[in-house]
Amino acid sequence: MLQLYGTSVRSRLLLGTARYPSPAVLAEAVRASRAEIVTVSLRRESGGERSGQAFWSLIRELGVRVLPNTAGCHSVKEAVTTAHMAREVFGTPWIKLEVIGEDDTLQPDVFGLTEAARILCGEGFEVFPYTTEDLVVAERLIAAGCGVLMPWGAPIGSGRGLNNLFGLHALRAHFPGVPLIVDAGLGVPSHAAQALEAGCDAVLINSAVAQAGNPALMATAFAQAVDAGRTAYEAGPIEARDFAAPSTPVVGTALLR
Repeated sequence: MLQLYGTSVRSRLLLGTARYPSPAVLAEAVRASRAEIVTVSLRRESGGERSGQAFWSLIRELGVRVLPNTAGCHSVKEAVTTAHMAREVFGTPWIKLEVIGEDDTLQPDVFGLTEAARILCGEGFEVFPYTTEDLVVAERLIAAGCGVLMPWGAPIGSGRGLNNLFGLHALRAHFPGVPLIVDAGLGVPSHAAQALEAGCDAVLINSAVAQAGNPALMATAFAQAVDAGRTAYEAGPIEARDFAAPSTPVVGTALLR
């Protein structure tokens, strides 16, 4: 079981809810993924008028936990304000905190991120920060009160996989007790399996499922990959070697002359 701010979940696959062809396809993909947590942008829901109520009803019917996000925010003030609105709309202290610093790569602004995290944690939010794999930034986020880290695999929506596997290994080694959820850039199930094999605790997928030819089938594949990767990590993979190591012992073999 994965523990996130005192909440236990079985699935190590989190699913985004944006850019699906239709609500029906989204629902089918969520069910196929077996995800227990989905991310939702505040822009999909409204706390005043009844805008977005059909979408919100769909999410409730799926029986999943909502992780609101501050997607598209580029400043500390914007992210904090959006988080306040999300808590009011969705009734949860959870917030996936995004503070974007660069438009081409959508790389997090780690300076604004740590400041926003400090403010929100101080106000009782349970923050899931979208960050880089930088160890110093991770240390400051944890010091600010974050109990989860969400390092990127690659730029959002790029499908490039894990651009810095060394960095993810370093995060795992330095923060063994902190849940690591790889967020952004994963394109195929093997990327997810690789993240779990590296010791990360979960992955968050959106574009790779939503924009697949068959989103539900791709969601199934990611669910299987996450299970396989976690099982492999728990089994204890062999270390990579520079030279061959025979699987059949030489001692005791017949000597022909």
